[in-house]
Amino acid sequence: MRSIWKGAITFGLVNVPVKVYSATEDHDVSLHQVHAADGGRIRYQRICELDGEVVPFADIDRAYDDGEQTVILTKDDLASLPAEKTREIDVLEFVPSDQVDPVTFDRPYYLEPDSASPKAYVLLRETLKRTDRTAIVRFTLRQKTRLAALRVRGDVLMLQTLLWADEVREVSFPSLSDEVKISDKELELSASLVDGFSADFEPETHVDEYQQELRTLIEAKLESGDAVDTDATFGVQEHAGGEVIDLMEALRASVERTRAAREEAAEPKKAKKSKAS
Repeated sequence: MRSIWKGAITFGLVNVPVKVYSATEDHDVSLHQVHAADGGRIRYQRICELDGEVVPFADIDRAYDDGEQTVILTKDDLASLPAEKTREIDVLEFVPSDQVDPVTFDRPYYLEPDSASPKAYVLLRETLKRTDRTAIVRFTLRQKTRLAALRVRGDVLMLQTLLWADEVREVSFPSLSDEVKISDKELELSASLVDGFSADFEPETHVDEYQQELRTLIEAKLESGDAVDTDATFGVQEHAGGEVIDLMEALRASVERTRAAREEAAEPKKAKKSKAS
């Protein structure tokens, strides 16, 4: 595994240097779209709707459309935003682990100790285990501020990004508000059925059968000669240019933004005190 970046978990005066790794990987077979008649590769181009010209990636800006008007946001506009750039994983609070709703879980990352001695790492890990607490943290990844749960998986600290509260939909199904009567006999039979299917969860016993069958189909077609020459049908692929994002610079802005927000929030309080005096 290759680390995404190096940083440090910080809370109070405690600093735990870590390396961050993606905890999952995608094994789906990658498929292209082709012309059914001749197997030619289908490609998408960025076409301007006003002049019909193909637009280079470097000339593309972003825009927001409210339904009536469109606001164009240039690269300079976006660069002027107070993006957080820091290598710190800032602990906001320690909460009971059962209070973190799994519906908010997003992407998981493994944390490896990144210092001569892993003592601080092990101390934090064991403390979380014994107190049954999860650390709610804030950090910056790929120019986005993220909320995450810092928890323990085996002997490793894991960072699990969380959805923001407004990203989780409220749910209310009218049909569930109706009173439903369930007899003791029905509950007994249902519990018996559950017992019949009861087992310890072993993830490795469950496989993606669709992907397995897809690979078998592809191999069978290759062995039977039912394939076309890639260079002849796909043509030469053009690589669009683009800006290289300095991830480290994006990470270093994290603390600066947090501090700026706190100072901005504190200004009205200072103003009130000065007037009162």
